[in-house]
Amino acid sequence: MSTRLRIGFIPLVDAAALIVAVDKGFAAQEGLDIELVREVSWSNVRDKLNIGLFDAAHLLAPVVIASSLGIGHARVPVLAPFNLGINGNAITVSPALHAALAAAGDIATPEGSAKALARVVAERKARGEPQLTFGMTFPYSTHNYHLRYWMAAGGVDPDEDVRLIVLPPPYMVDSLRNGHVDAFCVGAPWNSVAVDLGIGHILHFVSEFLDRAAEKVLAVRAPWAAENPETLAKLVRALGKAGPFIEDAANRAEVSAILGAPERIDVAPEVIRRTLDGRLKIAPDGTMREDRNYLLVSRDSAARPNPDHAAWLYAQMVRWGQAQQSADLEKAARGVFRPDLYDAILGTAPR
Repeated sequence: MSTRLRIGFIPLVDAAALIVAVDKGFAAQEGLDIELVREVSWSNVRDKLNIGLFDAAHLLAPVVIASSLGIGHARVPVLAPFNLGINGNAITVSPALHAALAAAGDIATPEGSAKALARVVAERKARGEPQLTFGMTFPYSTHNYHLRYWMAAGGVDPDEDVRLIVLPPPYMVDSLRNGHVDAFCVGAPWNSVAVDLGIGHILHFVSEFLDRAAEKVLAVRAPWAAENPETLAKLVRALGKAGPFIEDAANRAEVSAILGAPERIDVAPEVIRRTLDGRLKIAPDGTMREDRNYLLVSRDSAARPNPDHAAWLYAQMVRWGQAQQSADLEKAARGVFRPDLYDAILGTAPR
């Protein structure tokens, strides 16, 4: 008899391993009957996982750490035995902001564009204009930290010089179109959707200024993992089969169609294919940019949790005033990412 699981996800390309594991039958091969529940916001996913409405979730890596440490919410021990994505984020700006940045400096590099942003911010302040508004997906999100990391490198104080607001990923595009934000940082495919609609320019892939940035993980409550070790192993094995299938270029068209389905991500398969190919249109005029590491699903050990990534994310929480510096908390944050479980289940050698 199959084991039934309810797993929450947000419509993003880095949910690919979960979606493909279910829709291509890898989960069924492991004796799992998985109901994938599409959600809109990360707070919904976190809360439903924390109270047991979900058995597992596609979740932001920093949220797993924050939940486990009790930062900003109830303390609920959660662990990550499998990475669902490395990299995959981008910063998209409105045509008006893009033009202003280009006029203020060389925006070909992240450092150059951040310095240009500082000039634009100063000019707007001198003219008495409102602060620029940037969308990100959650206070404890990589998107928040990536925007702050980029801005700070150019001398912009993200807490004083601009407004950062929280928006669910699927709402970023409409918010840019309606002028509610001037820019946003989000995962694929929503940057590409904005470009295709002619309302956004992808300024930078996050992979241009951060190498192998942790992004989404498979999250499970620690007590559930302890009580259901075989079910967890089946789930990880199913994801372990899905990852290489997704990365195989011969399957690209099929995978893009699976992910693009209305009940999954609900965007054109061609948009998803560009993400998986690492070849994205970055401007409405059709300009392309390539980075084979734009999103890593399983290549180069991307699916194996890395405690160093957890330590970096905890350091960002400390840097931006969300957490206190503590050796014990850093150790606890590292312990949320579980390469030992990954290795034991998939038979990989410990490192």
